[in-house]
Amino acid sequence: MESAKRFVQKIRQGGVCVGTGITFTDPTATEALCDLFDFFWIDMEHNALSLEAVQAHLMATKGTRTLPMVRVRSSDPILIKTVLDIGAPAIVIPMIRTVQEATLAVQACRYPPQGIRGIGPRRASNYGRSLDTGFFRKANEEVLVIVQIEHRDAVENLDGILAVPTLSGIAVGRADLSASVGLTGQWDHPDVVRVVEGVVHKARQANLLVGMGGGDDHEVAAEWVRKGVQWVQMGGDFSLMLKGASQMLQGLEQQLRQQGKQL
Repeated sequence: MESAKRFVQKIRQGGVCVGTGITFTDPTATEALCDLFDFFWIDMEHNALSLEAVQAHLMATKGTRTLPMVRVRSSDPILIKTVLDIGAPAIVIPMIRTVQEATLAVQACRYPPQGIRGIGPRRASNYGRSLDTGFFRKANEEVLVIVQIEHRDAVENLDGILAVPTLSGIAVGRADLSASVGLTGQWDHPDVVRVVEGVVHKARQANLLVGMGGGDDHEVAAEWVRKGVQWVQMGGDFSLMLKGASQMLQGLEQQLRQQGKQL
């Protein structure tokens, strides 16, 4: 849980944490990027990542300062339990819409009496070496549970969601939020921006960790940080690869054009 503690400490001390998305199954991508980012957003929701692939990514971050967050597919306690048991120190639960859903999501990540997480942490307990009564208390205190606010229903129920006991933070999903208010694809629309600003403000008042996923535009990210966002996920493995390849080819094309040649 050391990476989770570093992540929280950096934010509480006024810093900003920056991460990127992980969608490839090969953990080499994670290992190669560890020295650059504060966290990874390992995405099971929109990608073909199996539990075996997720575990490999978690293993690739072991011993580094980089926090591996796993965005699960839903608030299903069975899936959440397995992801935690293979060692995820932070869970992101998408499309939370009600206080009841948020409560179930948090309880799925906590051992009794705070929650309903079943006992069977294999990799999370260092294969049983640290499995004692202190382990359960420490897991309840240190596992980060983040819910995504990305639907108009969640905005309407925001006060109750933010008050769910032991919730660690929220992640604002501007894309789905824009769709839920009839502005699909227009996440920079003034009406969407206004709603998101309100969500960020309320979450900061509740002293929760406030994050946002998105593209790799550093100016957009910096603007949301100015508005109160404390951690930002910028792009992902495939977009970083494509951007680097495009820049390389554009540079070469310019040089060759000066020689009267073309790609």
